[in-house]
Amino acid sequence: MKFNKWTLGLAALGAVSLASVAQAEEKMLLQDTKAELTSTTISGYVNTSVEWDFGKNNDAANTRGYAYSGGKGDGFNLNVVDVTLEKALDESEWASGYKAELWFGPDVAGIGSRSINSGGAGDVAIKQAYVTLRTPIGNGIDWKIGVFDTIIGYEASNAGDNPNYTRSWGYSIEPTQHTGILGTYKFSESVSFTAGIANTWTAPINGRVFDSAGDTQDSVKTYMASVALTAPESFGFLQGGTLYAGVVTGKPDSEIGASARTSYYVGATVPTPIEKLKAGVAFDHLRIDDRTGNSSGDTTAIAAYLSHATTEKLALHGRLDYIRVGGDGLAGAGSILGAAYVPSDEIFSATVTADYQLWKNVISRAELRWDHDMGEGAPGDVMRDGTAEDEFSLMANIIYKF
Repeated sequence: MKFNKWTLGLAALGAVSLASVAQAEEKMLLQDTKAELTSTTISGYVNTSVEWDFGKNNDAANTRGYAYSGGKGDGFNLNVVDVTLEKALDESEWASGYKAELWFGPDVAGIGSRSINSGGAGDVAIKQAYVTLRTPIGNGIDWKIGVFDTIIGYEASNAGDNPNYTRSWGYSIEPTQHTGILGTYKFSESVSFTAGIANTWTAPINGRVFDSAGDTQDSVKTYMASVALTAPESFGFLQGGTLYAGVVTGKPDSEIGASARTSYYVGATVPTPIEKLKAGVAFDHLRIDDRTGNSSGDTTAIAAYLSHATTEKLALHGRLDYIRVGGDGLAGAGSILGAAYVPSDEIFSATVTADYQLWKNVISRAELRWDHDMGEGAPGDVMRDGTAEDEFSLMANIIYKF
């Protein structure tokens, strides 16, 4: 252990004991370490499901296409295990902290998170891992540096944060996470603004954009911004309602000479005059730019939500959503939803979810979903391996949160 000159001088005069000084400093170090550890929280969840598809008993025949749906029909599923370590920002001007969120399980593939050098997602991924910093400019700017969730979308990657178990079509065309820097400034209790820069539009950690020759385009980055408005008390029954708008524009990783992608999002959640009834709406538009010799693609999704806290334990949630599929700008490839869908496909979905709290810390819900191909003739009948216009699924979702 090092001692400063003042301490060594006092020891030489017999005023202090080096052993006692060392013990005191060790005690202070342990106290500081203990304080840091106690300010870190550990949380997470275990997400499981049971799913049954009406009709064919062959899960491979059920095309679906919405996020996290692959390979889960007609059986029991472990979806994902989430473990999160976090030290939140305190109220100080120069506050600091961090968040590290890890995913284990098949849903890892749904966010596309992997190290750029890993070669594949596997069943383990870093969902978020960033340092948080505050700079005392104005009301204070809160920064995230590292890997963070995308800033747009009505629904979240963590299923328990959403009103429904399955994801909307809009979520399925949004980016999921980015590696970069993000800053949030809160003008007031009603207005906040977020902006950031990331490596790529897509999720892989430390991803890079490549040109047509396969060389890294160091100067090409992804840019994002959003604004959130919250209705104040003066808005009456609309108090607490939110309006959110955002844009993310950039290029994906790994695709050599890939087209630029721009995601536009507008969403709102508002209380209604009916007690405990909330309504929501979400609009997503994904623009994929032209490339020489290839068509552009514009995909649009719209969703409407209703949620009612029927009793202290029971909540009912409904969602109607629609998507019109665009191209992905790549010759010979299908849409961004996969080869099962082609440009101009139109799909309508209705989802009803009953969430009943039977056990402490457990989300237990049942859900019925109907997907309908609205196309007439070719390339119609995209459901169930291209043999039907409709697909029905019944699901149970059990999540333990700790």
